[in-house]
Amino acid sequence: MKLLYGGLSPFVRKVMIVAHEKGLADRLERVPAPVNPLQPLDLAIAVNPLGKIPALTLDDGTVLYGSTVVAEYLDALDGAPCFFPSGAARWAALRRNALGDGILEAGQLVRIEGLRPEERRWDDWKKVQLLKVMNGLDAAEKEAADLATETLTIGEVALVCALGWFDVRLPDAAGWREGRPALAAWFETVSRKASVAATAPRVPA
Repeated sequence: MKLLYGGLSPFVRKVMIVAHEKGLADRLERVPAPVNPLQPLDLAIAVNPLGKIPALTLDDGTVLYGSTVVAEYLDALDGAPCFFPSGAARWAALRRNALGDGILEAGQLVRIEGLRPEERRWDDWKKVQLLKVMNGLDAAEKEAADLATETLTIGEVALVCALGWFDVRLPDAAGWREGRPALAAWFETVSRKASVAATAPRVPA
């Protein structure tokens, strides 16, 4: 299987955490495709019409894209899915996945706004996106005590990837630990898990 990836992509990281946990990391041929929000990448577009990563090409040529879709496929390969549980737990996991992805997507819009020339920046737009980030973080804080640190679901994976991305890409814009001690404590603990530590974003020196 071939995985289009970018080293700092939190959505690729979601997939890789699942791959590590399921013992599949060595089966993925990782093809570098560092996408840029300001410039389309032909390699990514050739596989995914949206030009986004991750995108997974299966052995039969089928392409899957979207981090949640790819993660669920990998989770189900051994017939014993755990990141996408059944019953009520599934809806809690998917809701937290949506929360983590939503926080992340709003944060990425904040970052992109900061890449514009100063005279073209829209402060009101940035404030709205930061409000989404803060509200999402507050929601995560309220249920931090219920977040797993060992047997993760896709919900915890999405949240840890979002928080890790903020530490690297927007360390000052959100200040997400301030006023959220339970969430910060959970993040510190879960970040020591082998699959999470192995996929931690690292900015090249």
